[in-house]
Amino acid sequence: MATSPPSSYFLLLVLFVSSVFVKTYASDMSIISYDEQNGVVDGPGTNLRSHEEMLSMYESWMVKHGKTYNALGEKDKRFEIFKDNLRYIDQQNAVEGRTYELGLNRFADLTNEEYRKTYLGVKPDAKRRSVRAKSNRYEPKLGDSLPDSVDWRAKGAVAPVKDQGSCGSCWAFSTIAAVESINQIVTGDLITLSEQELVDCDSSYNQGCNGGLMDYAFQFIIKNGGIDSDKDYPYTGRDGRCDQNRKNANVVSIDGYEDVPVNDEKALKKAVANQVVSIAIEGGGRDFQLYNSGVFTGKCGVDLDHGVNVVGYGTEKGLDYWIVRNSWGPSWGEKGYIRMQRNVATKTGLCGIAVEPSYPLKNGANPPNPGPSPPAPATPESVCDDYYTCPDSTTCCCVYEYYNYCFAWGCCPLEGATCCEDHYSCCPHEYPVCNINAGTCSISKDNPLGVKAMKHILAKPIGTLGKGGKKSSF
Repeated sequence: MATSPPSSYFLLLVLFVSSVFVKTYASDMSIISYDEQNGVVDGPGTNLRSHEEMLSMYESWMVKHGKTYNALGEKDKRFEIFKDNLRYIDQQNAVEGRTYELGLNRFADLTNEEYRKTYLGVKPDAKRRSVRAKSNRYEPKLGDSLPDSVDWRAKGAVAPVKDQGSCGSCWAFSTIAAVESINQIVTGDLITLSEQELVDCDSSYNQGCNGGLMDYAFQFIIKNGGIDSDKDYPYTGRDGRCDQNRKNANVVSIDGYEDVPVNDEKALKKAVANQVVSIAIEGGGRDFQLYNSGVFTGKCGVDLDHGVNVVGYGTEKGLDYWIVRNSWGPSWGEKGYIRMQRNVATKTGLCGIAVEPSYPLKNGANPPNPGPSPPAPATPESVCDDYYTCPDSTTCCCVYEYYNYCFAWGCCPLEGATCCEDHYSCCPHEYPVCNINAGTCSISKDNPLGVKAMKHILAKPIGTLGKGGKKSSF
């Protein structure tokens, strides 16, 4: 007759079997924790996907959008967010009568808060707009005859959709799209222009990747005598130093700018019938973030945070809509566009589309073609101390410090970069927070989005190094 094992032996056996079970099925259990944390239940309108299906979709999505993650554990964290967004997409797409669909676009691994912080950038200025003279050019009048539909893309007046990246420069893209369009309408030439010039040089009121306003950008172009092409002054997606040579190489000019009568969709329709219009909208909602196709009728207010363009209007199955050009590349929405409901009950229009529309004016020819800009003059080397220098456009970082004296210098390969405390790595100025343990750089403290840290290169000695080091300058 078998005897029962001692209680201590039995307890150890149970613990061993339990640990093996947990390790074997840990990945399968993640879907349970996901469901519990987000209150997901299988019911009407809910398609409960398996963990394996979600993981397969995630891997395919990463390949499609070229996503990689450097920080330890970041891929798993992004997967949890991806699952949350996927479940939300499934639930919303199952709503009966919905006129638009959500999808796994480029923002599917971001929380809504992360998305709003990174990709929106309009900064309305109520005081500035209140003192400006308003125009009645597009004020609706009795007897106005407007076409039932307009699409400036079909008329060759809209350039291919561009991508602002993670820089909050939507205001610059909205401005440039409107100027490109009016130039084509007046001259017949569609010339793609430089958003980067606005980001770098329009600094009186606008703030580069930290946001701005289209009216100020129109004003800058007028005062500057025009703006350069994006071929001559290409987009980098980060704040940079204004290149004065390219700033003065103007290929397209405008003569003025005006506001569409505010809070009036009929006035906006009249304006769009004549040209592409810059608008500010509230684009921070989750449905806007994950929009894929159809006529958008989602919930949103008038907290204007994103600059885009209305390039046309039309009607589908009795539902009026605006054709809105975005600046998040062609993989978002309908090849970079979103159709937004037109003629809504509120006077501000859907998402505030009728609150701050404006447009440039152009009467005549452009300035003479200046040709390619001359190369920028060489900038001086960065002087670290009396003994070492770094190449131009780099930052001196101390790699060996003792009692506040630096005995060896390295060069970080970006001007204005951050020197990390490990005296080995450095971070670009747009990702200035060093995470030494993870080897990454973030936009701000505790921000999960980041890039891989860079490594120093050795500084160049000026002459013979003396016995004593030079006191660190940071």
